[in-house]
Amino acid sequence: MHLLLLIIIFTAVGGILSVLAAGVFLLMREDHRNAVLPHGISFAIGALLAVAFWGLIPESFELVKPAQIQTLSGTILAGILGFFVLEKLLVWRHCHAGHCEAHGEDSHAEREHSHGHNARKSAGALIILGDSIHNFVDGILIAAAFLTDVQLGIVTSLAVAAHEIPQEVGDFAILLGSGYSRGKALFYNVLASLTTVLGGVIAYFSLGDLRASLPYFLALAASSFIYIAVADLIPSLHTKTDTKTSLQQIALIALGVLVICLLHNYAHSLKP
Repeated sequence: MHLLLLIIIFTAVGGILSVLAAGVFLLMREDHRNAVLPHGISFAIGALLAVAFWGLIPESFELVKPAQIQTLSGTILAGILGFFVLEKLLVWRHCHAGHCEAHGEDSHAEREHSHGHNARKSAGALIILGDSIHNFVDGILIAAAFLTDVQLGIVTSLAVAAHEIPQEVGDFAILLGSGYSRGKALFYNVLASLTTVLGGVIAYFSLGDLRASLPYFLALAASSFIYIAVADLIPSLHTKTDTKTSLQQIALIALGVLVICLLHNYAHSLKP
């Protein structure tokens, strides 16, 4: 029971720290927040892609036998296609009669505005889903470390927390950019972070049953982050094409990649 308590405490650490970081963003003045928001989305693109390609996919491949790698790659592909279908369903759900392209009753400008709004909303929903899967898997990994060694569990949980903070701030920026209010964005951010605790508790009681499924959880989380970054967020950066803004976007995407890669490598260097 003492070990279970430690798992609950340390799986909650990352969520608490990310919420505090998001809270700082929440307290900013609206004009400052609006100025920072596009930069946050650029940073989030780099962070999401780095988490997928530098962390989740390699980790998932390490957990399977060579003969299973093709199946795991197929899971990533199926995940990307599945998230495309899911986004279509979310867009249709927000497409009210007479107010979208499918009904053909509005002007082109109105249809474009409606489509853009629906796409941003669906991006927000997908980031919550993808983040929940990722956090759930993080909870499993933290519990597995604690079940191996308490010190290893503490180090792993702190490394996960450090890895999550920049990503969660970026996710919060995406939710605001998707049209969520500050209160709802913070609420969903907290809700997604709690899946880390859920993953840790479930893993404590049934880690043996979940171990075989872990690579596929990682693959699905990776596919969701790739889809969000490439299909939803990168196109939004093309609305501004001036040289200064473009260079800022490239630099912030690169910074997002660099931060995640450095944190990931540091976490690996701490492992015995």
